[in-house]
Amino acid sequence: MKHWFVRLVPICLLAAVSSVPAFAQRDFLTPDEVDKVREAQEPNARLRLYLLFARQRMDQLQQLLAKEKKGRSILARELLEDYAGIIDAIDSVSDDALKRKVDIALGVSAVGDAEKRFLAQLRKVQEAAPSDLDLFHVALQEAIAATSDSMELAGSDTDKRAMELAAKDEAEKKESERIIAAEDSKGKSAEAPAGDPKTADAKTADDKPKRKPPTLLRPGEKLEDLDHPAK
Repeated sequence: MKHWFVRLVPICLLAAVSSVPAFAQRDFLTPDEVDKVREAQEPNARLRLYLLFARQRMDQLQQLLAKEKKGRSILARELLEDYAGIIDAIDSVSDDALKRKVDIALGVSAVGDAEKRFLAQLRKVQEAAPSDLDLFHVALQEAIAATSDSMELAGSDTDKRAMELAAKDEAEKKESERIIAAEDSKGKSAEAPAGDPKTADAKTADDKPKRKPPTLLRPGEKLEDLDHPAK
């Protein structure tokens, strides 16, 4: 019974979380951190700043899990969600810089080195299997996946990555233009005049099957019979 209850709890928590409106979701950065990011306009500086925030989340997670404490699973889940959001932001900054052809070699190198350590720490938490792991297991898996994907991007060829991003943007632009053109075409078709109602009525009348004219002939009788009646 105990194991059944443990498996049931995460499902209940997921159901509760899914019922929360999207506008109620927390920001993964504090207001102070948001201000610092705005001040760091240069991509390499911004990448290093995000790495600092990610490292702080990881340090807080390790301190939290170092000691059994009631209710820590909620804090652990929030830290992991914030961390994953920061990693996603790192990838977005890198992509934007590459699109603008900005040199981010220093920032990308720092990202790759730091994320290797982050991934090792996350996997260590997973292997340790704390007693309340089920309560933040999903967030942990998402953090591991985000780190692995980001490491792969950081280790890829930047020139090739820039070309792929440009091609993706071009494809999305063409798809948007196609959709807009299709919508405009639908709108024009809906506004087109229906045509002359008289012509439409005449066409409708022509389409109807023609009715045979009335006749006084009996069945089987012909007009010739009337001209030459039988004697």
